[in-house]
Amino acid sequence: MLNSSIIEVGQVSNTTLDGLGTTLHQALNIILTILLAVVVFALGCTVEIGKVLTHVRRPWGILVGILCQFGVMPLTAFLLALTLNVRPVQAIAILIMGCCPGGTISNIITYWIDGDMDLSITMTSLSTILAMGMMPLCLLVYSRSWVETGSIRVPYIQIGITLVSLIVPVACGVFVNYKWPKAAKVILKVGSVVGCVLLMIVGVASALLYRGSWNTDAAMVIVGLIFPMIGFTAGFTIAILARQPWPRCRTIALETGAQNVQICTTVLQLSFSPQELVQMFTFPLIYGSFQLTFGLLLITVYQIYKRISTCKSDGSVLPDQALQSCRSANSGQGEVNISFEPDLSVQSSSN
Repeated sequence: MLNSSIIEVGQVSNTTLDGLGTTLHQALNIILTILLAVVVFALGCTVEIGKVLTHVRRPWGILVGILCQFGVMPLTAFLLALTLNVRPVQAIAILIMGCCPGGTISNIITYWIDGDMDLSITMTSLSTILAMGMMPLCLLVYSRSWVETGSIRVPYIQIGITLVSLIVPVACGVFVNYKWPKAAKVILKVGSVVGCVLLMIVGVASALLYRGSWNTDAAMVIVGLIFPMIGFTAGFTIAILARQPWPRCRTIALETGAQNVQICTTVLQLSFSPQELVQMFTFPLIYGSFQLTFGLLLITVYQIYKRISTCKSDGSVLPDQALQSCRSANSGQGEVNISFEPDLSVQSSSN
């Protein structure tokens, strides 16, 4: 079906599709568009207007998260692509992943590490909406190094149209959750399954239609390995510097490092030619695999810590009870980073 030959760095491959391959390529575009709309619709079903407004009134957590999402991640993608000297088309794939909004996997991991679920869902939803403008803008800023040399043409308009088309399913999901919250929970479960199906379709399609994509460079594997690690670490560090409570620090870290792989793969599929996709398509799968691996590792480490934590109490107190007793300053979002809270004992003595 395919004749693939990867040529020199900075050039596209000579991959061509026959009639059947072209038909399958077009059919895949339609299928991915529909499935992505379902996934984004399910994401919209997680949005509760009241909780969003609560975070908007006290927006520090959201502002820190947005700074990490559309400030740190695109810049990191740009620096990694330059440092490891990847091919221009591969650099664009890395940039698109770095510019993507947070993925639903961050919501799942946040739940298991006792993060701020309201903040996680709000950040994922808002970053998805903001990405419709921020992704093309970040790509325009950071892709100049490769575009100006004529190595690749980035279809900014087509990417923008793909993202704007997500507004309708997101809005419908928000409306469904507002009117029929019970039905929204069912839709969310279906959307999670559809998201897994979407990734499997992408994997199978890349294996069949873009066989050369699996002959990827070692540099792409290295980027896929360290990129999510940098995102998690940077998000957590910036949240601490911004004096956020511990649950929010964990949440912002996850929202920064866990990108929406489904959106990245669909944008690539709908925006670039098969010749370019041969060199681009594997990276979202590599990134998604490593971010899931790191997420499972974080859950394991946190759950172990949660069970053995005794908060300096004797062994007669169960670990879970001891951990709960540590949350002496509970704002409704779990334990508070008490190093950032005022010293109440000093205040009481002064009175």
